[in-house]
Amino acid sequence: MISAKGNLRVVLPGGGFPSLVRSASRVVDGLGSGHPGGRGNHYFSIQERRRHAFFLPRRYFAIGVFERKKPHMNIGTIGHVDHGKTTLTAAITKVCANLNRGTFKSYEEIDKTPEEQKRGITINATHVEYETEKRHYSHIDCPGHLDYVKNMITGTSQMDGSILVVSAYDGLMPQTKEHVLLSRQIGIEKMIVYLNKIDMCEDKELVDLVELEIRELLSFHKYDGDNIPFIKGSALKALNDDQSEYGVPSILKLLDACDNYIDEPKRKMDLPFLMSIDDVLQISGKGTVATGRVEQGTLKVNDSVEIMGIKEKPIKTVVTGIEMFRKTLDAAQAGDQIGVMLKNVKRNDITRGMVITKVPNLKTYKSFESDVYVLKNEEGGRKNPFSSYYRPQAYIRTADVNCAVILNEDTQVANPGDNIKCTIELMYPLALASGLRFSLREGGKTVASGIITKVI
Repeated sequence: MISAKGNLRVVLPGGGFPSLVRSASRVVDGLGSGHPGGRGNHYFSIQERRRHAFFLPRRYFAIGVFERKKPHMNIGTIGHVDHGKTTLTAAITKVCANLNRGTFKSYEEIDKTPEEQKRGITINATHVEYETEKRHYSHIDCPGHLDYVKNMITGTSQMDGSILVVSAYDGLMPQTKEHVLLSRQIGIEKMIVYLNKIDMCEDKELVDLVELEIRELLSFHKYDGDNIPFIKGSALKALNDDQSEYGVPSILKLLDACDNYIDEPKRKMDLPFLMSIDDVLQISGKGTVATGRVEQGTLKVNDSVEIMGIKEKPIKTVVTGIEMFRKTLDAAQAGDQIGVMLKNVKRNDITRGMVITKVPNLKTYKSFESDVYVLKNEEGGRKNPFSSYYRPQAYIRTADVNCAVILNEDTQVANPGDNIKCTIELMYPLALASGLRFSLREGGKTVASGIITKVI
């Protein structure tokens, strides 16, 4: 929304520094096509700001200090456009709010931008929070539309587990399949299925067929398709406080499944701090804020850090503030989705895909050796093979960079379904390490997935 004075009010995903925001310009400082930050050196027009920004009501301020009373988990909704991901997210917050375990966020608050509301789809991955008896959850509502799968990849890379939302009326759709594939590639181990809009489907045999197809898809991607929790319900009924089987009770079953089926990940607490940047904002009169999920380690206010990747030289700075969900943090730890205020750093100095780190002697690299699986056409990949110097985009952490794939000498071509060894040469340097997973995409589809075996 735009205020009467025309000021754009912006809030960070995950809740970074709303107390500091008055008016903020969201800048993308990419170096052209394929740059991890985006689309050329320019400030967004007001139309573009409307498209990408997160909005705040008139009054905005930090509402307290974040207290760690329960284990923190990152979870999210994935699935095809219009299958009800955002409605389900809103319903979860309402049910939890009624139990005094969170704040209700309406559909309109979650789909914040005018373009999202006009088109009825989610563009940016949006964050909300709530609690169950056992855990505190950061919930990411991922976009399902094909045009915005890049933002979905960023969203899923922040999750410890996911909720696959499928319309019982429509069944499996293209983005349903791609989101499951991306979740597996990114390393999400546990998934729960919410079969939505069950009230619109009177044919029980059709519902059973949809469930069978979903379980087969999950098993194909090496999930435990036979035993994954399958919750049938209507997110809209739950949002309207319907107490019938497919209303509020279905949400309670879903939350119980999240608590008991999705394992708490082993956080890398003992390693030096590292966070990949997924967004950057310039706060007028205050400084620059970077948001992201803490990958490893801990971070405190006044810690010295380095910002690395994309550019040849690291940027040294000091952390002057940390917030999560409009609450201040004295210290962030692995798994937290945070906003970090950086001292004396200009907005144009940093971009999405860079990392903020305290890892000593960390280096950036423009090439690495890897083991890669080339997806078959039926898995959503290419129909035809490719040869050396094939040029897709590499998705690594929150970065997406143009690259060249150089096959080993003993491999003439890479056919769909092949497991190959190859060298990847990136257009820009990134902070990399052996064992890091990545995806290769071309023409709106994922064509290969791999793991780094050696940085060069």
